[in-house]
Amino acid sequence: MMDRLDELGVFVRIVEEGSLVRAASRLRRSPPAVTRALAALEDRIGVRLIDRTTRRLAPTEAGRALYDKARLLVQDYEAATSGARDAPVRGLLRITAPVQFGRRHIAPIVSRFLDAHGGVEVELLLNDRNIDLIEEGVDVALRIGPLADSTLSARPVGHVRRLWVASPAYLARRGTPGTPTDLAHHEALLGTARGNTDWAFGGLRRGAPVRLAGRLRVDDVETRLRAARDGRGIAQLLSYQVADDLAAGRLVRLLQTWERPPLPVHLVTKGRAHRAPKIEAFLAFAAKRLGVLPVLRPD
Repeated sequence: MMDRLDELGVFVRIVEEGSLVRAASRLRRSPPAVTRALAALEDRIGVRLIDRTTRRLAPTEAGRALYDKARLLVQDYEAATSGARDAPVRGLLRITAPVQFGRRHIAPIVSRFLDAHGGVEVELLLNDRNIDLIEEGVDVALRIGPLADSTLSARPVGHVRRLWVASPAYLARRGTPGTPTDLAHHEALLGTARGNTDWAFGGLRRGAPVRLAGRLRVDDVETRLRAARDGRGIAQLLSYQVADDLAAGRLVRLLQTWERPPLPVHLVTKGRAHRAPKIEAFLAFAAKRLGVLPVLRPD
């Protein structure tokens, strides 16, 4: 029965759009899928409903008669189901984000969201690894960088940059590097994960390796940031991680000419279709607030 109602919905959209391609676009389906639905309806009824040429289409007499009845049926169905879409925002919402970003930006947003929606509970999972949304039952994830899983639905909210920073005291003692090659004569504060043990550069040095020397390797961002503040060396960190220290003068931004393109920031869910009201509400709530953060806008 639902397949037949779906066929009628497709047929109504084709008549109203006057085009298979436009109907497919409005329905978020492929043109072949829309064509198959129309053919299945015509085969089942045994009557041609649409006259088609390479330039235009129009309903036949039988098609116009069916359209008048089908349109009312589809409208009644949409009215009957609209109550589910307008359901109250309530229930448990599981959200994940990188640790420091989550502490600085997501946790305050979650707090205000709870104030706005008394029927919602939130589990906030702060973790610097990419949690599998399906396996761990997560509703919304904040992801930084290119997205590898094309099955996820992503809402862009801005970008961040990789920056090189050091304290004024360190630079006074060791000098300020003018080019990436100068880093060979400096202490580099490195991470332990892949991507934090070597640095890549844009600009004229795009892709060129630089020999880094550093006696301290730390797997924790906050500890690496503290070491940079204490003058132990030069660190590569993300713009949101160092924004407060740069504004306060505790750290200095280095080698801006050689910074690489910004990294995208997305709010990610398991899919766009049939999302619960609590998820839709949080996406809209969070995207609006993240989009105005200075660390997420272009420099």
